[in-house]
Amino acid sequence: MPEAQPATPVHPAMRIGHVHLKVGDLDRALGFWRDVIGLEVQQRMGDRAVFLSAGGYHHHIALNTWESAGGPWPPPGTTGLYHVALLYPDRAALAVALRRVVEAGVPIEGAADHGVSEAIYLRDPDGNGVELYRDRVPGEWPRDAAGDLAMVNRRFDLQALLAEASPS
Repeated sequence: MPEAQPATPVHPAMRIGHVHLKVGDLDRALGFWRDVIGLEVQQRMGDRAVFLSAGGYHHHIALNTWESAGGPWPPPGTTGLYHVALLYPDRAALAVALRRVVEAGVPIEGAADHGVSEAIYLRDPDGNGVELYRDRVPGEWPRDAAGDLAMVNRRFDLQALLAEASPS
């Protein structure tokens, strides 16, 4: 049975614009989000907050210590953010992102080909889940016999993707 849909769906052009993450140490978090992921600092508010983005946007990711300075990772089995997903424009850009992560020695927790996308999973220094992914074009998305979306969870060959990364 199909899931019930809202009586009035949100406007189809709505997007998630930015994410604020509580971090324990701002400089440690910047070492990941700026230096490994490659986001650019748009504004810094001392040792309390920093706003980062790609392409000069006001911010895609904000890091703050307003309620979390010196705080530990959230314990397993609790509610909270599962991951923030960073969408790359194509496979070549995802390959470069993977190379940056590998060269920085950041552990990769998983990878999957979901049919609609290819995804790499890791954690930032504060334990926040991070997904680096690229979408396939909608015409390539897997569908079942009724035409409904049928995402999958197949092996994603990271070594093959890494081989596609342009040299640094």
